Amino acid sequence: MDVKLLNFSEDDLYLISNKVLEIAKKNGATASDVEISVSSGKTISTRMGSLESIELNNGKSLSITVFFKQHQGISSTSDFSNDALESCVKAACQIAKYTAEDKAFGLADPILYSKDVKDLKIYNPYFDSQELMIQKVLECEDYALNFDSQITNSEGAQLSTSENLFVYQNSAGFSGGYPSSRSSLSCSVVAKSSAGMQRDYSYSSERSYTDLKLNKFIGQDAAQRAINRLNVRPIKTGKYPIIFEAPIATSIISSLSSAISGANLYRETSFLINSLNTKISPDFLSITENPFIKKGHASRNFDGEGVRIAERKIVDNGFLKSYFLSSYSARKLGMQSTGNSGGAHNLVVNSSEQTLEELVQGIDKGLLITELLGHGLNMVTGDYSRGAAGFWIESGKIQHAVEEITIASNLKDMLLNIKAVANDTYQNSSKYTGSIMIEPMTVAANS
Repeated sequence: MDVKLLNFSEDDLYLISNKVLEIAKKNGATASDVEISVSSGKTISTRMGSLESIELNNGKSLSITVFFKQHQGISSTSDFSNDALESCVKAACQIAKYTAEDKAFGLADPILYSKDVKDLKIYNPYFDSQELMIQKVLECEDYALNFDSQITNSEGAQLSTSENLFVYQNSAGFSGGYPSSRSSLSCSVVAKSSAGMQRDYSYSSERSYTDLKLNKFIGQDAAQRAINRLNVRPIKTGKYPIIFEAPIATSIISSLSSAISGANLYRETSFLINSLNTKISPDFLSITENPFIKKGHASRNFDGEGVRIAERKIVDNGFLKSYFLSSYSARKLGMQSTGNSGGAHNLVVNSSEQTLEELVQGIDKGLLITELLGHGLNMVTGDYSRGAAGFWIESGKIQHAVEEITIASNLKDMLLNIKAVANDTYQNSSKYTGSIMIEPMTVAANS
């Protein structure tokens, strides 16, 4: 695919990366790698029915890593001129002279390099004209503002589109690159009643502009969610089953991902150290890493070091089967890279097939959490405590909104106490999960 961004093609970026690797070699580096990114995007914002801003974003960056045996130096630049490239590489070489020796430093083993290239449909460059894009955002907000008389204000609507061209190359012979695109549409409004004011939002994010949810849906969903939060009442402190709404449930999967990432494992800052092949969740739960989902948020053909990646089970019927390791963290742990330099690729949580409504119907007294506040996870112990807001459930029905509560447990226990995963899979994240029901959890309230 012949893609050009900011007057750079993929071939142009390969020429630059070759030049940088050659400069590193001339400066004595025993190995080196370079990654280059060029991006272009647009963001259109409206508020209260008027165009607020149009932002055009262009950027480029180059990062060079050099190795002098087991010494490493890293430098970056946004200037692709010959003099700037020379200075950047020399800076990395200079840094390497002063870094401590680390036997885990180095490029990935060439035997692990990716060779297959799949068309993952992550580059979809079609966009409307700027006039039509402005109209789309204005209409999205208008649908929200006119949804109900209780919608009295707006924090605005926003449409963002971007394209990116990426290349990675190293001195051991790996060379790869690809274009990608992203689009998002969001709206946030304020609802008001005699009891006070509440805000909420709705959001859609896709690789393809044409796959975004309809502006009518986004606007009306934002309005309905804000209105739903108006009827706030206190609840009693206690232990209750908790349903994490799908957009919030992604944070649980992200925390699990962090706990089994190489950096936290070799530093011994994870509550899941030495948990490989042990039971960490109920039998029905499986989590698959699938880098090859068409139009997936984290789909790609190789990781950040050129290592091949594959679809694999991370959690299989409740048992932890694999970690997320780069070459560096793998060497630290005496293991092999799992192709996760740069993070996990599309984590898919299997559903227990109930709808969110069915999960709610199965609860006598409990909570549906729709917002989390703060960062309350101790990665070393797994202790979990977060400010939260959502809805009180009683007799299988949502009764009223709640806010200013704290939910607490230990993430290790939370994973084991997952009772169900609904089929309302969230599509705006690389963590593809439905709403997650966990019981019991401690809830601290003001009354």
